[in-house]
Amino acid sequence: MELILKKDVEHVGFTDDVVNVKPGYGRNFLIPQGFAIMATTGAKKQLAETLKQRAHKEASVVKAAQEQADKLNGLDLKIAAKTGEGDKIFGSINAGDVSDALAAKGIEVDKKFITIAGGSLKRLGQYEANVRFHRDVNVALSFDIVALKG
Repeated sequence: MELILKKDVEHVGFTDDVVNVKPGYGRNFLIPQGFAIMATTGAKKQLAETLKQRAHKEASVVKAAQEQADKLNGLDLKIAAKTGEGDKIFGSINAGDVSDALAAKGIEVDKKFITIAGGSLKRLGQYEANVRFHRDVNVALSFDIVALKG
C-alpha cells in the first residue's frame, strides 16, 4: 500500500515521504491517526508542487539546524551522577538527562531527538549519543558520566 506521510513516523519515514507499508498497518493505524494519506495521482501531484515551493524554505531550516549542530562541536559535556560500588551509578542516565545537560549549556534539544545506544546507561565513563536536529543534520555527541562530588 502506497501512502504519503503527513508526520514523521519512526522506522517508516519522514513527513511528505511516499512509502510502501503493509495494507493493515496503513488502513488501521497510519491513516486513522492522521499520520498518512493515500498516495493517489492527485495527491502525488499536489505533493510535488508543495515540495517544490518548500525547497527554498527548507534550505534556511537546514542552515539553522547546522548552526545548532555546530555548537556541539568541541562541547565538553559532563553529567554528574550518584555512585555506588565501583563505577556503578544509582538509577540511570538516559536521553532526558543528556537533554537537560545540553539545556544547561544553552542548547535546547528535545529528548526524543537524542538517541543513546542501549537506551539507558548505568556506569561511569565516556559515551556517545546521536543528536538529530533535522532529517539531514545528525551529530554524534560524546559525553562523560562522572561521579557526583559530595
